[in-house]
Amino acid sequence: MSDAAQPTAAEVRAAAEAVKAALDAHLAAVERRSGEDDPAVYEAFNELAAAAEEYDELLYDRYDEVTPFEIPGGEDSLPPYAGPEEPNALSVLIRRDYAVVEPQRLLSQAGRVADLDEDGSAGNGAGSSVHAALGVLFGEFEPDEIATRHKEFGLEEGDSTLWVTASDEPAEPGEWLESPFDQVDPQQVVCRFDVSAVFDDDTLDPDDPPLDPGV
Repeated sequence: MSDAAQPTAAEVRAAAEAVKAALDAHLAAVERRSGEDDPAVYEAFNELAAAAEEYDELLYDRYDEVTPFEIPGGEDSLPPYAGPEEPNALSVLIRRDYAVVEPQRLLSQAGRVADLDEDGSAGNGAGSSVHAALGVLFGEFEPDEIATRHKEFGLEEGDSTLWVTASDEPAEPGEWLESPFDQVDPQQVVCRFDVSAVFDDDTLDPDDPPLDPGV
């Protein structure tokens, strides 16, 4: 890392203070926990892990030193699985974040969809506002297709996560539609897959040897 990109001593000190605050918050959450699966404890655990990871990275970048902390990530940050050994049902929860980086492209694509719509179900004014355009595009295309073609729609990918949870019985029709993500039990999560720029370690160091184009 170049000197220009190094964090300052003040930034490292601030990260250390954040770890101390997160430790206090985690202990307070544990002391007032309402049960084994208290979500406040789980949230405080994740915040402590994030603060410790940030401090560890800044400490290394500034002073070339490491901490004795082992920061769990992804599946390792989940509590032990306590769901059924032979699940009869499962739920797949997906969140994908996007930034609207090219509004005009988004409006143009939505306008094309509306122009090709023979029964008018795409709605009027599809190309007149970002709000209307998003409704048209997400109504026309499957989420996986939008994820694949997001640049065509003027979108930029952010973080995404996919959780697979297990249960003994399928939910009743309409049971969770009003609040689909509010009752997720972390101990029912079979696996999870996270995608984020914070995990991107593919950036090439200028001191690295050039890649062999034949590979």
